[in-house]
Amino acid sequence: MRVNTSTIDNFWLLGFSSLPGLEGLFFSAFLTTFVLTLIGNACIIIVTMADQTLHNPMYFFLRNLSYLEVCYTSTIIPKMLQNLLSEDKTMSFTGCAFQMSVFLITGAAECFLLAAMAYDRYVAICRPLHYMLIMNKRVCSGLVTASWLTGIPVQLGQTFMVFTSYFCDANEINHFFCDIPALLHLVCGDTSINEQIALVEVALLAVIPFALILMSYMHIATTILKMPSLEGRRKAFSTCSSHLMVVAVFYGSGITVYLTPTSSHTPDADKFLSLFYTVLPPLLNPLIYSLRNRVVQVALGKVFLLLPQFCATNTYEN
Repeated sequence: MRVNTSTIDNFWLLGFSSLPGLEGLFFSAFLTTFVLTLIGNACIIIVTMADQTLHNPMYFFLRNLSYLEVCYTSTIIPKMLQNLLSEDKTMSFTGCAFQMSVFLITGAAECFLLAAMAYDRYVAICRPLHYMLIMNKRVCSGLVTASWLTGIPVQLGQTFMVFTSYFCDANEINHFFCDIPALLHLVCGDTSINEQIALVEVALLAVIPFALILMSYMHIATTILKMPSLEGRRKAFSTCSSHLMVVAVFYGSGITVYLTPTSSHTPDADKFLSLFYTVLPPLLNPLIYSLRNRVVQVALGKVFLLLPQFCATNTYEN
């Protein structure tokens, strides 16, 4: 029997209810992760805005990456935390569609933003004399805007296709958020068209940006190897290392779920694997840039040294 989507008012997110004894532990771990993620990305945003030495394209992109990570994380983790504490694990039909669309749009935006950051490193290393001319404010703003907007029509179309499908009687989503593979398990009939379209979208919005990143770093590697000075090669590579680690974390964690055949893993396995691309990257990215970037470390130190003086001055004036 097929039930039209209009008859479904809400979904039931199973989350980690199969492990009731560990839900309290999961809540503590994910709450800590969420708070640290917000603090870490907020620090990056504040520091790159406050320190004049960080007013350049590289840190402009980094600041926008942190904005993106906050949106990305806030779409998923608060609802997951609520479900871990509450017996009522329902999510409205509209809320589920909204969560999926925002998750997909921000995920696509991150793919393109990482590609823009790779292009920035390519220009900085391969064409240093023209860097400020090429990477001017208009170009940087355009790349960030394009990163956000490119995936919107495609991902809204994908969300529309999923939520206008016919769902079976069961409305239990074996996941902690409204992800495409988990929802397709509830669709009655053949879902091969949905899966094929999803793969095409992954190719357009994830594989193409990844290919652009690889091309940028192939040129960067060639240029670095031609540098006569060992110290020059070391410094050039160090400016790319943080971005390379962020790319590895983001793409490496998502490939297992989205680019492997559905027959090779189970919904329960997908649920735990999803933690690696929904929870870890937003937490690790600010840590990677803070621990591996001396300029950011110095800027953080300046901000935290000046913050008590700023607060004291404001308190005295009030």
